[in-house]
Amino acid sequence: MSQPDQPSPGTVWAEGLLREVYPAAEVIEAVPRTGGQLSAVYEIRCADPAHTAIFKVYAPEWEWKQAKEVHVYQMLASLRSLPVPNVLHHTPGGGPGGQAVTILSLLEGRPLSEVSKDVDQGGIPSFYREMGAALATVHQIGQEAYGYLTNRILDPLADNGTYMRRQFAKKLKEFRELGGDGRLHDAVARRVERDGALFGNCESAVLCHNDLHEGNVLVAPRPGGWEVTGVIDVENAIAADPLIDLAKTDYYSLGRGEPERGALLEGYGPLPADAAERLDLYRLYHAVELWDWFRSMGTVEPLGGIAEDIARLAG
Repeated sequence: MSQPDQPSPGTVWAEGLLREVYPAAEVIEAVPRTGGQLSAVYEIRCADPAHTAIFKVYAPEWEWKQAKEVHVYQMLASLRSLPVPNVLHHTPGGGPGGQAVTILSLLEGRPLSEVSKDVDQGGIPSFYREMGAALATVHQIGQEAYGYLTNRILDPLADNGTYMRRQFAKKLKEFRELGGDGRLHDAVARRVERDGALFGNCESAVLCHNDLHEGNVLVAPRPGGWEVTGVIDVENAIAADPLIDLAKTDYYSLGRGEPERGALLEGYGPLPADAAERLDLYRLYHAVELWDWFRSMGTVEPLGGIAEDIARLAG
């Protein structure tokens, strides 16, 4: 997903903000990094490498996304075993044009999506095993209700069945309005009607990353081989069934196969008895959601393949 057009941060204002954290910081350059859906991301390099940091820059209308990111990263900071960026500083209007800026610590490594072609393909499942373990760690943080997260849960619902029926109805409405196949729409609705009782088997909500794919996992070489060094980008976080998070990582492992899926589940650990059936329903949800996203952005090339997935999963 492409990041929005925003001006590159100048070294003068970047240095001014960074000195709120490191008073002696001397900025050399701002290097664009892979961004989120609604933010531009830069590595602010300094004369002293210890002062180098990540700047996430939000347009004024997306300032609430900044508040969400700060809130979620602060929750994750309690999990000392999970490598995530520390929020060093955040300001609602410190960038050009009143843009909101969050300064994050720089984690070692590069996104797995950038380096996967350069590593031994036989080692890819080991990354998925670590991704599964990372999700299990995130899911230790319980939530009081189900719903979309900002710095609170929006329109919270007390049970997963009501939440997931609401989400399917919303995504199916978008699917129809965006020109999706009516037969697929109806097949998905029938599948939810038939098997939706499974949603009720989730007894409590947890914090879900909701976007842990290869682009949001950092890896770096070690003497014994490559390993995961960080988890980033919490813009899509929700309070939900942990299995919906696991299903998204699995569904977004596009082009991968059973070795990666098996490693992901192995790394996650013990699953409930109905996990296979619930995961299938959540994969269906993610397929509809992804079709809606691409269609709304005018990206048509992937739609045929995703429609095939919807048909298979709704089967």
